[in-house]
Amino acid sequence: MKRQQCLAVFLLLSSFFAINFSSAQAEVVEGKHYTVLAKPQPTGDSSKIEVLEFFWYGCPHCYSLHPHLKTWLTNKPDDVDFRYVPANLRANWVTGAKIFYTIEAMDKTDALHDLIYDAIHRDKIDLHQETVLFDWIEKQGIDRKKFENTYQSFAVQNQVAKVTQMMRQYQLNGVPALVVNGKYFTSGGMSSTPQGTVDTLNALIEKARKER
Repeated sequence: MKRQQCLAVFLLLSSFFAINFSSAQAEVVEGKHYTVLAKPQPTGDSSKIEVLEFFWYGCPHCYSLHPHLKTWLTNKPDDVDFRYVPANLRANWVTGAKIFYTIEAMDKTDALHDLIYDAIHRDKIDLHQETVLFDWIEKQGIDRKKFENTYQSFAVQNQVAKVTQMMRQYQLNGVPALVVNGKYFTSGGMSSTPQGTVDTLNALIEKARKER
């Protein structure tokens, strides 16, 4: 066999195995990589595939997943509507939920979301103590008084109450948790790596897309 023919066969076989390997990687199995919610929930926009990430700022697994999810968001499909949801499963998680809804109300999510994660996990600052939180916020160049007022506002308290109800509706008991289209659930614990969780997310989005 001529050298050119050998090369052609090699490239053909390489492409074949690459395609099949990719397909194997994309395959997800119910009960192993994801589950179907017992009570599917309505989504905010029926024209989009909804993806919710339930997280807690103090969760190390959420922190590990976050950069992978952030990279995914830079190339998020146009038909996908993504939303962060600060989980409220325990009494000491309430502060985290209030922090998120406060920065969201102040339109500071893009500026502060990553910094809050880093402050807690990298810099070991306990932002769940309110006095520490308010001091830290001021150091970030944010109007301390405005932040405190928003943090203590009825609007933020109402958001926290709503997310508490959501946790019951979705029957979640841990984070990070991803829910696709109010129906499919996956979590960090169902994949061996954070990137594996993102791969499962992509597969579930495609599954939801085909069902539409």
